[in-house]
Amino acid sequence: MLAGLLALPGCTPVQELAKRAPSLPPAAPERQVTPAPPPPIPSRVIELAGYCSRTEDDGFREEARVRVAANEVQALNWKLWVPRRRGSCAFDLSEFRQVQKAPHIELVARDDSGCKLMVWQDPRRVTLAHANCQKRCTPGIYEEAWPVMFDPASGMCAQVK
Repeated sequence: MLAGLLALPGCTPVQELAKRAPSLPPAAPERQVTPAPPPPIPSRVIELAGYCSRTEDDGFREEARVRVAANEVQALNWKLWVPRRRGSCAFDLSEFRQVQKAPHIELVARDDSGCKLMVWQDPRRVTLAHANCQKRCTPGIYEEAWPVMFDPASGMCAQVK
C-alpha cells in the first residue's frame, strides 16, 4: 500500500521534499561584545579625616581610620572581619610607603609582598581598597575582603545602597 501512495500523482516522498526545500541562511555568529574599559580615575585633591566603623547585616565588620591632606596619607589603620569568625585582614600605614599621589593615591607594602592600598575619590565617596594583600588576611578569606568607603563631606562610612 505504501508503494501505491508514493506512486500517486502529486505525492512526493519526504526525503525529496527536504532536498527541494529552500535552505535557510546560516545563523549569524554571535558577536563577542568586549566591555569598554572603565574610564580613568579623575585626578582630585583628596582631603579626608575619615572614620568608618560598622557591621553589615551578614556579619561583615570593618573599622577604618584614615587621614589624607592634599593627597598625602598621614594616618591609616584599617581592619575588617569576615563573618562567622572566619578571619580578618589588617592594614597599618607603618607597613606601607606612598608611591603615588595622582590620579589616585597608591601605597605599597614595605615588605615587597606586592600588596597595594589605593585611595580615590568620585563625587559620592572616597574609596580605600587593597590589591594582592592575601598575606595580611587570615588564609581563605581574602576574596571576601571588600574596600571601605567614606562620605567625603562627613568622613563617616559612605552609604552604598
